[in-house]
Amino acid sequence: MQQHYNVGDIVYIFYRNPHIQDVANIQEAAVVNHPEQQDELAIFLFETYYPITNDMVIFSSEMAAEQAYHQYFH
Repeated sequence: MQQHYNVGDIVYIFYRNPHIQDVANIQEAAVVNHPEQQDELAIFLFETYYPITNDMVIFSSEMAAEQAYHQYFH
């Protein structure tokens, strides 16, 4: 089920270290207008825009992200 986000929403995602694939962290990110795709939203994280797709697991609260993190990574 696709959630609806608004520009300015703060969300939480799992971010895998690109250098060490078995390390994941919860990262806070912002929902923004995609700079190249008008009428689309993106996640802005570490100075990079990531299009919001159905493959992304996005949490609206840090607590929900932490609960899922402990379920999947511990």
